[in-house]
Amino acid sequence: MKFIETRGNDGIHPEQISFSEAILSPIASFGGLYVPDSLPSLGESFLTKHLNSSYKVLAKDLLTTLGIDIEPSVIDEALSLYDKFDDPTNPVPVVKVREDLYVSELYHGPTRAFKDMALQPFGVVLSSIAQKRGDEYLILAATSGDTGPAALETFKNRANVRVVCLYPDGGTSDVQRLQMVTEDAKNLKVIGIKGDFDDAQSALKRLLGSVTFKDALKAKKISLSAANSVNFGRIIFQTIYHIHSYLELVRKNAISMGEKVYLDVPSGNFGNALGGFYAYKMGLPVEKIIIASNENNVLTRLINTGRYDLRGEKVVPTTSPAMDILISSNVERILFDLFGHERTKELMQGLESERFYALSDDETMKLQAMFAADYCNGAEGKGYIKEAFDAGYLMDPHTATCFKAYDCCATKSIKTIVYSTAEWTKFSPTIANALTGEVDSRDIDALESIAASANTPIPDMIKGLFSKPIVQDSVIDKENIENEILKFL
Repeated sequence: MKFIETRGNDGIHPEQISFSEAILSPIASFGGLYVPDSLPSLGESFLTKHLNSSYKVLAKDLLTTLGIDIEPSVIDEALSLYDKFDDPTNPVPVVKVREDLYVSELYHGPTRAFKDMALQPFGVVLSSIAQKRGDEYLILAATSGDTGPAALETFKNRANVRVVCLYPDGGTSDVQRLQMVTEDAKNLKVIGIKGDFDDAQSALKRLLGSVTFKDALKAKKISLSAANSVNFGRIIFQTIYHIHSYLELVRKNAISMGEKVYLDVPSGNFGNALGGFYAYKMGLPVEKIIIASNENNVLTRLINTGRYDLRGEKVVPTTSPAMDILISSNVERILFDLFGHERTKELMQGLESERFYALSDDETMKLQAMFAADYCNGAEGKGYIKEAFDAGYLMDPHTATCFKAYDCCATKSIKTIVYSTAEWTKFSPTIANALTGEVDSRDIDALESIAASANTPIPDMIKGLFSKPIVQDSVIDKENIENEILKFL
């Protein structure tokens, strides 16, 4: 498997690189990203072959078919981390909620969010590569709430790896913040910044492309990589659960093999949706990928109008904070797939310099052929949470946005798979408000209230957060990020 660049080659970077090289250095020429040169066609035979396979067997065969340059023993070790999920035999249960709607629950791992699906194995793979090369790596992560805890969990105490995680101070739920600031491994540094997620992500991208920062690291004999979904090491693991979820519907006799489905994804940085897009390109029978947003609905506008317009826009804090993002990095990989590297470079440079680009009518039609989109405001989301709870299903605010998109974008005769990206425990005050109208409840009070109402336990890894000491207390201006990182190192 070889990788090429979304904005073309600058004559300095190699024209093609391997999977392991793309993991270690995720930023390509002109600030672009790496994408597969080609993808295999899996066909119905691959799906049929795995109709009765476990998640790990499916994952191993897909990674082998893709031809990644990682030793089989390392892949086995990485995939073995799924054994630590709630149900080792099925880490991603798929639950019927409405007649034509099924929820794929991606949050049954150690940090109770879908980022565990990719970051748990990714941590093993990257650390293994670093050890094999005898190199020390600094891994940067910027988080809107879920990537950070998952990255810290997978990399803590791993050899040859140090991690710096940037999060927007005040821009995550209390549980998400506690998951980060109570981490005490010596190879981890958590930094709150005075700003929003886009500020954190922009700082990450700037540092990844900064010659002076890399030189400062080189003086310390440290190389640089990232755990965000700009890193294809994340994306490759996010293709697997889309295939698994489809097979679960076949196993449940909800669909027949080869029947098309909708993939309904709550989208922030677009990595989850991109995993579905690559699964479709490899042969998964998909009618369309439905993109659900909150009030930060830049993706809805892009797909429905062909315009990516951030002029005068600021991130709006919402009840689904992991999606409080305006610059969705992985859209660039879709642009490249549809329009090629020259057009992608032109569009992305326009976004970076003018905070705006517009697709042509033909380009917009190409985008709409594969994607549909709608957005859900906080009040609507709480309505869906209450409606689902009364019908016997407990879900978080991000999942709720998908129910609005399902109502607005899906043809009901076609089955829809909604991707639930976080457990209810991560956003309990919002859910408690939706269910009972209570406001300003502390997370622990809301957790206990919901657990009693739903007759469900609070997982130990969540309940235990409230008695752990806070050891990561840095909150700084975004201009001081580089100095803070170098001080940590």
